Amino acid sequence: MRRTTASRVSRAAIQVDGEAASYLTVAQDGPVVLLLHGTYWSRVWLPVLDRIADAGFRPIAVDLPGTGRSGGELNLETATVPALVDWVVRFTSALNISGPVAVAGHDIGGAIAQHLLVHHRLEVTRLALVDSVTYDSWPVPSVARFRDPETVAATTADEFLAARREAVTRSLAGAASARRVAEYVDPWTDPRVRRSWMAMAGAADSRYTLAVVPALKRSATPKLLIWGEDDGSQKVEYAERFASEIPHTTLIRIPGADHIPTESAPNQIAHALADFFTVGR
Repeated sequence: MRRTTASRVSRAAIQVDGEAASYLTVAQDGPVVLLLHGTYWSRVWLPVLDRIADAGFRPIAVDLPGTGRSGGELNLETATVPALVDWVVRFTSALNISGPVAVAGHDIGGAIAQHLLVHHRLEVTRLALVDSVTYDSWPVPSVARFRDPETVAATTADEFLAARREAVTRSLAGAASARRVAEYVDPWTDPRVRRSWMAMAGAADSRYTLAVVPALKRSATPKLLIWGEDDGSQKVEYAERFASEIPHTTLIRIPGADHIPTESAPNQIAHALADFFTVGR
């Protein structure tokens, strides 16, 4: 994120289920904004955290278990959306977070966020979805193939890393650089994190987002969609459908951005999120 001052973002960790849960944050008082990732990790939120904090919030971008810099390892049971929802609730409890929170979700993190809202697992005051899975938009073929145990067993480390480099480069679009791609891919050099990613891919199931649609249609909670117009995996048409069918929803389109628009338009997205979370505060 282009800033004239040094970033105040730091990485911290807390124990959840006996393992270190790592998260990016700005250590200050203020209303909590919980930011959830999916098939990437907390790095997707880094470009917008300072600006959200500048608006007076306490941003917390957590790495789900077995992903990013967190400990533990996911399997096909613990990588389902309901299981990850339960883990996020335990994570917030470990941080002594209670009361209202704003929640943002990217990719499969958006499915977790939707469940947190409609099942009242947290007191979600505002919901932001950034290139999130919705309806039956997922799993995409490059992810769905890991539902096959033979594919998982046959995929070598080199093949996996090459595929993730390609996916990251595509998702970053014009924001891709050798350094940035390497930063995104780095956690997957750990076999444990690779196994966790494949477990999340294997557990990916659109029934978890289809099931919450009726409750979302009844929800009066304000919702913001931010979408890269060129996203090849979570197509903007799904966001348009969501905005037309789900009440109290606003859609912001990001031209020239793919699946990780926070890197393509960090200032625009950070301002949009901060303004959205500030209204009604």
